[in-house]
Amino acid sequence: MVRVLLHGSNGRMGHMVSDIAKKDERIEIVAGVDAFGTPCGGYPVYESLEQVQEEADVVIDFSTAAAVDGLLDYCAEKNLPVVLCTTGLSEAQTAHMQETAGKVAVLKSANMSLGVNMLMALLKQAAAPLAAAGFDIEIVEKHHRMKLDAPSGTALALADAANSALNGEYDYVYDRSERRMQRPVREIGISAVRGGTIVGDHDVIFAGEDEVITFSHRAYSRAVFAKGAAEAAAFLAGKAAGMYSMGDVLGLDA
Repeated sequence: MVRVLLHGSNGRMGHMVSDIAKKDERIEIVAGVDAFGTPCGGYPVYESLEQVQEEADVVIDFSTAAAVDGLLDYCAEKNLPVVLCTTGLSEAQTAHMQETAGKVAVLKSANMSLGVNMLMALLKQAAAPLAAAGFDIEIVEKHHRMKLDAPSGTALALADAANSALNGEYDYVYDRSERRMQRPVREIGISAVRGGTIVGDHDVIFAGEDEVITFSHRAYSRAVFAKGAAEAAAFLAGKAAGMYSMGDVLGLDA
């Protein structure tokens, strides 16, 4: 059984990972780290990484960007693989992550959902032949009213997946309100909707002459991200140093 150290254990996603782990016979959370709150998952929770006494095989991180640098240093020192789920990392932190991957296994994904990562793989297959046939590419993403950033990291990752099959030749556009012109061919439009309690909806639209193909993913609960993190932890434990993705977990070309 893979022993997991849960970093950010008392947050909303930490609680969901705890719930998923109780039903997954492959992994066991042996300790948590969180500066706030009290233990509630049946395992000890510490205020700092330095206080952790339990032995672990891998770290799942659902904390904050401010805590990531310390975590990366800790993982490098302890030779602990880490599933890094925290978003909003700076360029310096991304460089720090890459440096750490030279010492231990690091898995990072714009979205931990298994379905979204499968969608990315499908887009890599579909984009080139559809673009060659004259299909335009548009992405519409929808999230709850509390989400701060737009477009979502997942929408950008989906655009990148399609664009990677197009030799990176397509530009991204987020707002057309200031221009009066026909739509350029080599353009991916990305639109953001914010409202209510939408967990996460993403539509990738290929619009051609007299027909439209839409690839869609709907997240009905944040539990899909916790499930993906658990799958990633089971996969990453014991892996050699390097950067990994959810594509590796699914056995796809990342």
